[in-house]
Amino acid sequence: MKTEKLLDVAIAGTGHFGRYHALQAARHPRERLVGLYDPDHGRAQSIAEETGTSAFRNYEELLERCEAVIIASPAETHYQMAQQALMAGCHVLVEKPLAATKEEGAALVRCAGEQGCILQVGHLLRYSAEHQAISARMKQPLYIEATRIAPYKERGTDVSVVLDLMIHDLDFILSLVDSPILHIDAMGAAVSSAHEDIANARVRFANGCVASITASRISLKTERKMRLFSQEGYLSADFMSRQLVFINRHEGIPLPGSNGFRRQSVRWHDHDNLAAEHDAFVASCLDGAPVMVDGQAGLRALDAALRVGEEIRAAQELIRHAGLID
Repeated sequence: MKTEKLLDVAIAGTGHFGRYHALQAARHPRERLVGLYDPDHGRAQSIAEETGTSAFRNYEELLERCEAVIIASPAETHYQMAQQALMAGCHVLVEKPLAATKEEGAALVRCAGEQGCILQVGHLLRYSAEHQAISARMKQPLYIEATRIAPYKERGTDVSVVLDLMIHDLDFILSLVDSPILHIDAMGAAVSSAHEDIANARVRFANGCVASITASRISLKTERKMRLFSQEGYLSADFMSRQLVFINRHEGIPLPGSNGFRRQSVRWHDHDNLAAEHDAFVASCLDGAPVMVDGQAGLRALDAALRVGEEIRAAQELIRHAGLID
């Protein structure tokens, strides 16, 4: 009986999300978790015991043992660790953001191409059932409103809320809007950390679509919603309750007195986004499947997030010159 090939996977970074990746890799039917690495060896050892694998003290030694590495380390280390893995001939799934700068991100894309390795970026929303449902219904959105807010947590504060949270929605929107960004207006403020903890961006695309995106990590509640308007209709998605409502003229229950509009509701209960992300990574590495969120997509999201950051700083400077803030 023929045995299906397994992908030898390692995890670099065993913090909050690295642990989830390790647990997923340990139970994935087409992955073999060969080891973990973290500068905090004690933490790596603890997760290794939980997942039935080994903790390595040396990243280079770990790369010699694997075919692919999942990088879930702090954002400022992504470039160095991903480049090192690619140069070792390993496929790479790197958590968002792809890198700390556009230049670093572009260098990783080039390196992956030169080495013939898969470079996938961990924009988890792309693997969600919600993304599939929205992209199937909204072909040319005219206006998008996205909200992603949460109470304060220390995790993720090594970068601004734009690179921590807003980048999820930026990538999602960029995957829906096939047009260059024309202009960005943005404002944000650092409240509880050294970087912006709350931000809003208004992104205008060359095709006329406008997206208003709000992200906060200092809110009293958690909310993740998106509303989209287009000629196809109006769509509202709640990523917390995993529910989608689509008002349109073709599908769903007729709405009395609405001049022919219908209401379609969809809910999800059992779709595992992280499992879907791992499935896609394995399929690309072992089967040659197209990379759903490749380096270019990660670079586009990174560039948009960095542009939002630049506009925030420009707006803050204008206010400072006006004497409204210190």
